[in-house]
Amino acid sequence: MLQRFDNNISSIVNMRTKALSSKTYYLQKVLPRLLELGAVRIAPFSNRLAQSVPSNIQALRCLSNFEALRFSEPIRLLAENMVQRMVKNSSASGGKYISVHLRFEEDMVAFSCCTYDGGQKERKEMDKAREKSWRGKFNRPGRKINPEKNRREGKCPLTPLEVGMMLRGMGFDNMTSIYVASGIIYSSEKYMTPLRQLFPLLETKDTLASSEELIPFQGHSSRLAALDYTVCAHSEVFLTTQGGNFPHFLIGDRRFLYGGHSKTIKPDKRRLVLSLDNPNISWDKFKRNMLEILHHSDMKGVELRKPNASLYMFPMPDCMCPHS
Repeated sequence: MLQRFDNNISSIVNMRTKALSSKTYYLQKVLPRLLELGAVRIAPFSNRLAQSVPSNIQALRCLSNFEALRFSEPIRLLAENMVQRMVKNSSASGGKYISVHLRFEEDMVAFSCCTYDGGQKERKEMDKAREKSWRGKFNRPGRKINPEKNRREGKCPLTPLEVGMMLRGMGFDNMTSIYVASGIIYSSEKYMTPLRQLFPLLETKDTLASSEELIPFQGHSSRLAALDYTVCAHSEVFLTTQGGNFPHFLIGDRRFLYGGHSKTIKPDKRRLVLSLDNPNISWDKFKRNMLEILHHSDMKGVELRKPNASLYMFPMPDCMCPHS
C-alpha cells in the first residue's frame, strides 16, 4: 500500500477530524474518501473516535490497538533485545524489574514553574527554557508563578532522588533492578547520581543499547520513546511520576497484557510531598506512608471502564471480556 505513496506516509491525504467523532461521521465523511483514495491519514489520531460506539466497532478498535498495532521492525527488534538484556541483568530477582517513567527533562521542569535547588543558575536556565519554548507566556501581565502552591498541589515533577526515596520506602531494596525511561534529564549528573546510589542496578536505553545500535534513532524522540515503551511494558511494576500520553497508553496496554491489572504505581503526589517535605518525619513513619500509597495504587490497578472513559487506559471489559 505504501508503495503507492512512495513509501512516505506524509504523502497520504490527512483528514482533520474532530475529537470523539461519531460512527456516522466516519461512515459519511471518512469512508467515501478512503474508498476513493485507498488510504487516508488521521492526525492527530488520539481520541478521534467517540468512546461509546456499537460493540462491533469497539471490538475492531480493541483488535487494532491491543493486538494488531505494532512498532516498525527496527524499533521492535532493538526493543526486544533490550528487554532480554534487562531480564538477564535482573537474574537476582528472577528476571523481574521495575520501570520508571521519569519526567525530569528541562522542558518539564521549566513548564512546571517549580523550584528545586533555588539557585541563580537554575533560575537563569529555567527562564531561558521558558522563553525559548513558550515565548513570553510566563511573563504576561497578571501571571503569577507560585512554586510552593504548585508543589502542594502535586504539580511538580519528582526529582530522581524523590523517586528513589519513595521506592525505598515502599520496600524496594538496593538489589532491585530498575529501568528508567526518560528524555534528557535536567542536570543529569547532579540529579541522577543519588538515584544510582540508591539503586546501583539501574539501566536506561543508553546503557542497555550500544551507541551504534541507537544511531538510527537519534534525533527521533518518538522512536526513542518507543524503545522505552516496550521495556516498560514488560516490567514487573511500572511507576509513573507525571501524566501524559506515554503512561496513559502504557497503563492500558499493561492492563491488557496482565489480565486486567496494570501493575502500576501511580502515586498521589499531594500526599507524597507531605512526607517528602516533612523534616521531622521518622523513617518508619515515612515507610508506612509509602506503603499506603503503594496499596492505593494496587487497589486501583484493576478498574472497569466507566462511560466515556478512555478505552486505551481502561480496556476492560470492552476488550477483555467475551461478548455473546
